[in-house]
Parts: sequence; C-alpha cells; structure tokens
Amino acid sequence: MDPLAHTLVGASLARTRLGRLSAYATPTAILGANAPDVDAVTMLIDRDLSLGFRRGWTHGVLAVAVLPLLLAGLVWAADRAIARARGRPPRARAGPLLALSFAAVATHPALDWLNTYGVRLLMPFDGRWFYGDALFIIDPWVWLLAGTAVVAAHARSAASVSAWMVLGAVLTGFVTVVGDAQLPAILVWLAGIAAIAGVGARGVASRWNGRLAAVCLAGAAAYMAAMVAGSRIAERQVAGWLAERDAAFVDVMAGPLPARPFVRDVVVADGDHYHFLEVDWLRADPIRVSDAAIDRGPRGPIIDAALAHAPGTRRWLRFPAFTVEPIAGGHRVTIRDVRYSRRRGVDFPNVVVELDHDLRRIPQ
Repeated sequence: MDPLAHTLVGASLARTRLGRLSAYATPTAILGANAPDVDAVTMLIDRDLSLGFRRGWTHGVLAVAVLPLLLAGLVWAADRAIARARGRPPRARAGPLLALSFAAVATHPALDWLNTYGVRLLMPFDGRWFYGDALFIIDPWVWLLAGTAVVAAHARSAASVSAWMVLGAVLTGFVTVVGDAQLPAILVWLAGIAAIAGVGARGVASRWNGRLAAVCLAGAAAYMAAMVAGSRIAERQVAGWLAERDAAFVDVMAGPLPARPFVRDVVVADGDHYHFLEVDWLRADPIRVSDAAIDRGPRGPIIDAALAHAPGTRRWLRFPAFTVEPIAGGHRVTIRDVRYSRRRGVDFPNVVVELDHDLRRIPQ
C-alpha cells in the first residue's frame, strides 16, 4: 500500500489502548508501520535491483521478528538519552513499546499482501510471492477508516486543523480527478470527509479515549476481508464463465480497481495470450471483455538470455509479456507485466535489455 495508508494505520494503532501504555507510542507506531519500506532505497540505485529486492527481505517473517526489536530498542535508548540530558525520569516502557512495535511492523506486510503487487512473506527462507489481489495500491476507503481517529485526535490547534484541511483537499482532488472515481464513490468520499470533520469538531475522540480508533481499525479490517472475499468470488465466477464457453486457461487474477469495490479487473492467461475481463456486480450482466487480448510474446534463447540479465525482474514477474525487435548488432527485448503495463499508457516496469547476436548484454 502507499505510505499514507501505512502511516495512518500506524497512527491509528497508537490511538488504541495499546498506545496509551507508554510514551512515544505515536512515533513508534508510525515508524514501525513504515519500517519494512526501508528497501525502497533500492529504487534510487537500479530498477532491476529494486524489482528483485522490494517486498522481500524487509517484508518477510525474519524482518517482522527483528525490526520491532530494533525499533523498540532505539526508542527506549533515545528516551533514556533525552531523560539524562533534561534531568528527568525516563518515560518509555520497554514492554508496551515492544508490543506496539510488533503490532505496527506486522501491519505493513499484511497491507502489502492485499494488492496485486504481492509480498514475499516467507523471506529469506522462501522467495514465493503471495497475492491478496484485494485492494488497489492506493485505496481511499483505507485512508478514511484509518484516518478518522487520527485526524479527530490531532486537529486541535488552528495550525493542525489547517494542515489536515490541506491534506483533505489534496486527497479529495486525487480521488475525484486522478483516481477517476465515479460519482457514487466521490459522494461517499465527501461524506466521509464531512464525518471526520464532524467527529473532530464534537470532540468525540477525546471522550472515547481510543475506542474510536479501535472501531475504525476493526471497520478497516472488515472492509479488507470483504475485498479479499470479493476477489475470490470473482475468480470463481470468471472460471465458470470461461468453462461455459469451453475456453482453456492456465491462470486467472481478479484484481481491484481504485475506489470501485464492486468491480474487479480480471487477467486470464492461456497458453499464448492474455485476455482481459471486467466483473461488475452492479450490472445485470456482470462479466464483459474490457480490453483486447495481448500476445504473451516469444519464448526461447533470446528471452531466456534477457531474463538472465534481469534477475530481479525475472523473480518479480507474474504475467510476463515479451517483445523482441532487431537492432544493429543484435536484439532489443522489452519485458512487461500486464498487471500494470496495459492501462492508460502505463509502461511500468517495461525493462529493456539489449543483446548482441551472441546473446551478451549490450551496455546502455
């Protein structure tokens, strides 16, 4: 999920009873909820390295065990250093900090599992990818549910109210324009923003002492579970629809679309092509073809050599498609994954490998 979703979930977790057991709960929970994304630094180094490393070591079971220990120890030590410098007793409690760190760090791979990008939950012991195929990487309903208690608790001064209003306006613009949400979704979003403002204005968060955060997190969990179930139902519906048409297939993915919980974007792979369907449960005839089929592309020594020169990409691919073009002295191989590369001109990741006639990589 996007960094804002992780941050809001961590901050909301700190508003629960668990967060009231020690000082520095909010920074601990926010840092923990984002800690596994330390691997994002690889994006600044090399695209293939990033594809091969992201959502691996720092998102797997070993990281979930080790990162909370490091985080809680760091906050505990910082608190004692600050206490000595200011001549006051330490305020952080090691046990609650450790429990909060474990809970916050664990939310990160759990959220990342929910989208079609996936996560390698068993790293470093097993490099398998796991996919929830339930939430778009940016989900406004997660923002609303995870942000309610946080905004209501922290919108106290004029400056903080102004800052939250600016953030709300930016996110509203994203949902209504960039996210291409339909009118019902926009109206629900605006109603949610108004509800958050009303909760903050009435001081509900301070009276409930964290119960609002617990209710919102439970609501977010229920929404996520419903989205997971919806994707599995869509996959079964599509499999039945294909069987009725005697259409052979080897894999089906029913993934989410932004701000459209009743719609699934479906990729169907057969031996030679990818086919694209849309499942919309609000239509009388819910399944329809959404895009033209795409050739999976050639396979053979040229493709194998290109993948050997892009090991990170090879490990990341789920629905790969390849094109080979002749160039002076060799071949240009373009490697795509149709989960992302077919819509609205998006070419992520579109890794290009140029090979000479001996299938050695040509430096670019």
